[in-house]
Amino acid sequence: MISKKMTKQLNEQLNKEFYSAYIYLSMSAYCNRNDFPGAANWFLLQYEEEQDHATRIYNYLIGQDAKVVLQEVAKPPKNFGSLLETYEESLAHEQDMTKNLNELSDYALKEKDHATYNLLQWFVNEQVEEEATVSEIISKLKMVGGDGYGLLMIDSELGKRATIDSDISQ
Repeated sequence: MISKKMTKQLNEQLNKEFYSAYIYLSMSAYCNRNDFPGAANWFLLQYEEEQDHATRIYNYLIGQDAKVVLQEVAKPPKNFGSLLETYEESLAHEQDMTKNLNELSDYALKEKDHATYNLLQWFVNEQVEEEATVSEIISKLKMVGGDGYGLLMIDSELGKRATIDSDISQ
Protein backbone atom coordinates (compact mmCIF):
# COMPACT_ATOMS: atom_id res chain seq x y z
CA MET A 1 0.00 0.00 0.00
CA ILE A 2 1.28 3.45 -0.86
CA SER A 3 1.18 6.47 1.41
CA LYS A 4 -1.44 9.20 1.14
CA LYS A 5 1.22 11.72 0.09
CA MET A 6 2.52 9.40 -2.66
CA THR A 7 -1.07 8.78 -3.77
CA LYS A 8 -1.61 12.55 -3.98
CA GLN A 9 1.57 13.02 -6.00
CA LEU A 10 0.70 10.17 -8.36
CA ASN A 11 -2.75 11.71 -8.89
CA GLU A 12 -1.02 15.00 -9.75
CA GLN A 13 1.22 13.15 -12.22
CA LEU A 14 -1.87 11.48 -13.67
CA ASN A 15 -3.25 14.95 -14.35
CA LYS A 16 0.05 16.00 -15.96
CA GLU A 17 -0.08 12.96 -18.25
CA PHE A 18 -3.61 13.88 -19.31
CA TYR A 19 -2.42 17.45 -19.96
CA SER A 20 0.43 16.02 -22.05
CA ALA A 21 -2.10 14.13 -24.13
CA TYR A 22 -4.19 17.28 -24.44
CA ILE A 23 -1.28 19.47 -25.56
CA TYR A 24 -0.26 16.91 -28.18
CA LEU A 25 -3.81 16.74 -29.49
CA SER A 26 -3.74 20.53 -29.76
CA MET A 27 -0.40 20.35 -31.62
CA SER A 28 -1.89 17.77 -33.98
CA ALA A 29 -4.84 20.02 -34.73
CA TYR A 30 -2.49 22.98 -35.25
CA CYS A 31 -0.34 21.00 -37.69
CA ASN A 32 -3.45 19.88 -39.58
CA ARG A 33 -4.60 23.50 -39.87
CA ASN A 34 -1.16 24.47 -41.19
CA ASP A 35 -0.94 21.73 -43.84
CA PHE A 36 1.54 19.45 -42.08
CA PRO A 37 -0.39 16.16 -42.13
CA GLY A 38 2.71 14.10 -41.27
CA ALA A 39 3.45 16.15 -38.16
CA ALA A 40 -0.27 16.05 -37.30
CA ASN A 41 -0.09 12.26 -37.42
CA TRP A 42 3.09 12.25 -35.30
CA PHE A 43 1.48 14.44 -32.64
CA LEU A 44 -1.76 12.43 -32.71
CA LEU A 45 0.22 9.26 -31.97
CA GLN A 46 2.05 11.16 -29.23
CA TYR A 47 -1.37 12.05 -27.80
CA GLU A 48 -2.29 8.35 -27.75
CA GLU A 49 1.01 7.47 -26.08
CA GLU A 50 0.44 10.05 -23.36
CA GLN A 51 -3.02 8.64 -22.74
CA ASP A 52 -1.37 5.23 -22.31
CA HIS A 53 0.98 6.79 -19.77
CA ALA A 54 -1.97 8.19 -17.83
CA THR A 55 -3.68 4.82 -17.93
CA ARG A 56 -0.52 3.15 -16.61
CA ILE A 57 -0.58 5.43 -13.54
CA TYR A 58 -4.34 4.97 -13.16
CA ASN A 59 -3.99 1.17 -13.23
CA TYR A 60 -1.14 1.33 -10.74
CA LEU A 61 -3.19 3.40 -8.30
CA ILE A 62 -6.14 1.02 -8.66
CA GLY A 63 -3.84 -1.97 -8.16
CA GLN A 64 -2.47 -0.38 -4.99
CA ASP A 65 -6.01 0.16 -3.70
CA ALA A 66 -5.31 3.89 -3.70
CA LYS A 67 -7.89 6.57 -4.33
CA VAL A 68 -7.89 7.98 -7.86
CA VAL A 69 -8.74 11.68 -7.86
CA LEU A 70 -9.26 13.13 -11.31
CA GLN A 71 -8.55 16.83 -11.57
CA GLU A 72 -9.38 19.51 -14.08
CA VAL A 73 -7.08 19.39 -17.09
CA ALA A 74 -5.66 22.78 -18.06
CA LYS A 75 -6.49 24.22 -21.47
CA PRO A 76 -3.56 23.76 -23.85
CA PRO A 77 -2.29 26.47 -26.18
CA LYS A 78 -3.78 26.39 -29.67
CA ASN A 79 -1.09 28.24 -31.64
CA PHE A 80 2.55 27.22 -31.75
CA GLY A 81 4.26 29.19 -34.51
CA SER A 82 6.39 27.42 -37.10
CA LEU A 83 6.79 23.66 -37.26
CA LEU A 84 10.20 24.09 -35.62
CA GLU A 85 8.67 26.18 -32.82
CA THR A 86 5.98 23.52 -32.33
CA TYR A 87 8.61 20.83 -31.81
CA GLU A 88 10.66 23.14 -29.58
CA GLU A 89 7.53 23.58 -27.44
CA SER A 90 7.18 19.78 -27.39
CA LEU A 91 10.78 19.39 -26.21
CA ALA A 92 10.34 22.01 -23.47
CA HIS A 93 7.22 20.17 -22.34
CA GLU A 94 9.03 16.81 -22.29
CA GLN A 95 11.91 18.32 -20.31
CA ASP A 96 9.41 19.62 -17.76
CA MET A 97 7.82 16.16 -17.56
CA THR A 98 11.28 14.62 -17.04
CA LYS A 99 11.91 17.01 -14.16
CA ASN A 100 8.54 16.13 -12.59
CA LEU A 101 9.11 12.39 -12.93
CA ASN A 102 12.64 12.59 -11.53
CA GLU A 103 11.36 14.49 -8.49
CA LEU A 104 8.57 11.97 -7.99
CA SER A 105 11.04 9.11 -8.34
CA ASP A 106 13.33 10.74 -5.76
CA TYR A 107 10.38 11.01 -3.39
CA ALA A 108 9.49 7.34 -3.85
CA LEU A 109 13.05 6.42 -2.87
CA LYS A 110 12.90 8.72 0.13
CA GLU A 111 9.72 6.95 1.25
CA LYS A 112 11.31 3.57 0.51
CA ASP A 113 8.34 2.86 -1.74
CA HIS A 114 10.12 0.44 -4.06
CA ALA A 115 7.01 -0.59 -5.99
CA THR A 116 6.24 3.00 -6.96
CA TYR A 117 9.91 3.66 -7.65
CA ASN A 118 9.91 0.68 -10.02
CA LEU A 119 6.84 2.04 -11.82
CA LEU A 120 8.46 5.45 -12.13
CA GLN A 121 11.67 4.02 -13.59
CA TRP A 122 9.66 2.94 -16.61
CA PHE A 123 8.61 6.59 -17.05
CA VAL A 124 12.13 7.92 -16.46
CA ASN A 125 13.48 5.63 -19.17
CA GLU A 126 10.63 6.59 -21.48
CA GLN A 127 11.51 10.28 -21.04
CA VAL A 128 15.06 9.67 -22.28
CA GLU A 129 13.57 8.29 -25.49
CA GLU A 130 10.98 11.07 -25.75
CA GLU A 131 13.54 13.86 -25.46
CA ALA A 132 15.98 12.20 -27.88
CA THR A 133 13.29 11.68 -30.51
CA VAL A 134 12.04 15.26 -30.38
CA SER A 135 15.62 16.62 -30.33
CA GLU A 136 16.38 14.68 -33.51
CA ILE A 137 13.32 16.14 -35.24
CA ILE A 138 14.34 19.64 -34.14
CA SER A 139 17.85 19.10 -35.55
CA LYS A 140 16.40 18.10 -38.93
CA LEU A 141 14.04 21.08 -38.95
CA LYS A 142 16.92 23.44 -38.18
CA MET A 143 18.95 21.84 -40.95
CA VAL A 144 16.34 22.61 -43.62
CA GLY A 145 15.36 26.00 -42.20
CA GLY A 146 12.47 27.50 -44.15
CA ASP A 147 13.13 25.42 -47.29
CA GLY A 148 9.70 24.24 -48.45
CA TYR A 149 11.01 21.06 -50.07
CA GLY A 150 12.95 20.15 -46.93
CA LEU A 151 9.88 20.76 -44.74
CA LEU A 152 7.80 18.63 -47.11
CA MET A 153 10.33 15.79 -46.84
CA ILE A 154 10.44 15.95 -43.03
CA ASP A 155 6.65 16.13 -42.82
CA SER A 156 6.43 13.05 -45.05
CA GLU A 157 8.88 11.22 -42.77
CA LEU A 158 6.89 12.21 -39.67
CA GLY A 159 3.75 10.84 -41.30
CA LYS A 160 5.31 7.35 -41.40
CA ARG A 161 5.21 7.03 -37.62
CA ALA A 162 2.95 4.12 -36.67
CA THR A 163 1.36 3.07 -33.42
CA ILE A 164 3.24 0.77 -31.11
CA ASP A 165 1.31 -1.68 -28.99
CA SER A 166 1.99 -1.05 -25.33
CA ASP A 167 1.23 -2.98 -22.19
CA ILE A 168 -0.33 -0.33 -19.97
CA SER A 169 -1.29 -2.79 -17.25
CA GLN A 170 2.14 -2.56 -15.65
